[in-house]
Amino acid sequence: MITLQETLRGAFYAPFYAALTRGAFAAEGVEVRFVSSPDPSRALEALINGTADIGWGGPMRVNAGYRDVPGADFKCFAEVVTKDPFFLVTREPRAPFNAADLVGLTLASVSEVPTPWLCLQHDVRLAGADPARIERIATRSMADNAQALLAGEVDVVQVFQPYVEELVEQGCHIWYAAADRGLCSYTTLYARDAVMQAKRPEFVKMVRALWRTLQWVQGVDATALAEAAAPYFPALPLPRLIAICARYKALGIWGETPVLPRTGYQRLLDSMVSAGFVSPGTPYEVAVDNSLADEAMHG
Repeated sequence: MITLQETLRGAFYAPFYAALTRGAFAAEGVEVRFVSSPDPSRALEALINGTADIGWGGPMRVNAGYRDVPGADFKCFAEVVTKDPFFLVTREPRAPFNAADLVGLTLASVSEVPTPWLCLQHDVRLAGADPARIERIATRSMADNAQALLAGEVDVVQVFQPYVEELVEQGCHIWYAAADRGLCSYTTLYARDAVMQAKRPEFVKMVRALWRTLQWVQGVDATALAEAAAPYFPALPLPRLIAICARYKALGIWGETPVLPRTGYQRLLDSMVSAGFVSPGTPYEVAVDNSLADEAMHG
């Protein structure tokens, strides 16, 4: 049996939930026990103490592990979310997005996890502006920030789904879908290398299950995907979840294979380095193991 841990509950993880509800892991002959991390910032603890075998999250977590944990041996494998699933939302329509235009505005950024701001601040730098010049509120929840936007207390909020659809339903506007920047590795399976090697046959079966799920996701409409993920979002109206899945599918945030490309990893690594989150960060060759994906698809 493999213990699989989610970092947090998010609609952009829909393929993972679909794999669970559709019995994809069992179909490949591996038993999976699904658990949730008590806090995103503590996601690596379960892998370190052995209470979880595999986490899903991103290369950001793995880089933080190499930064903070002596003798770290974490590996990313089986990428699922290949692009950034966060958005910038405003009350009124704005001109086409240029990251430098954030200077002079009040931005409420994501506090729950660091990756959205790490990536956005790099967009600002690439646009030739200094992120430090943005008037940024960095400590409030996305739920609170959404209410602040509606109340006119901030100019722009950085949020993921379902806040995006909720705000759009109330007359707000998407200014920037971060997925539009292109490949930026966001969510993979990750584990300690020692555990990966000890349980490699089971890990390969899990990757194969995700690969088949990704193929299914590419071939179905948003309704089928939403219905598969819905048991993990009991409080979310199904029509809204369908709209969420449709928007994410249109943006192409989910890959067709579990292979983690160097391009997407490097974009994320550049963001973490430019923000000072890591220095120099963990090289692709150390942090990524695509051999399980290759075996799952071709072995």
